[in-house]
Amino acid sequence: MATIQQLEDIQVWQLARDLAKDIYTITRHPQFTQDYRFASQIKAAAGSIMDNIAEGYGREGNKEYIQFLYIARGSTTEVISQLFRASDVGYISKEEFDTLVYKAKNISVKLNNFIHALKSTDLKGNKYKSPVAE
Repeated sequence: MATIQQLEDIQVWQLARDLAKDIYTITRHPQFTQDYRFASQIKAAAGSIMDNIAEGYGREGNKEYIQFLYIARGSTTEVISQLFRASDVGYISKEEFDTLVYKAKNISVKLNNFIHALKSTDLKGNKYKSPVAE
């Protein structure tokens, strides 16, 4: 099993970073710029995914790491819900919706796999080279 040497090695963090960039891009659409509160909410939720993965990585042990991964997974579900709302009110196209929901669901699956890997490893923290989630 591969190991994580630094935050940027975490595949699910990379995917979350990509999703956050995509969310920031769609919130530049005219409809979003007029709905500042909603734009702010979806950007915060998307950023929370990658930030909680990062914060968990910075902790000393797997129990805390797993807790932050659960929070990241919750933020992922929040982004999915907000994408439905954005689609329902016509802020994003069907293609944008499909692409972004697919990315978010993929992140959720990867977070579940990462949580499972951390729960089943003998390694007890990132200082001991946590396994990489694939």
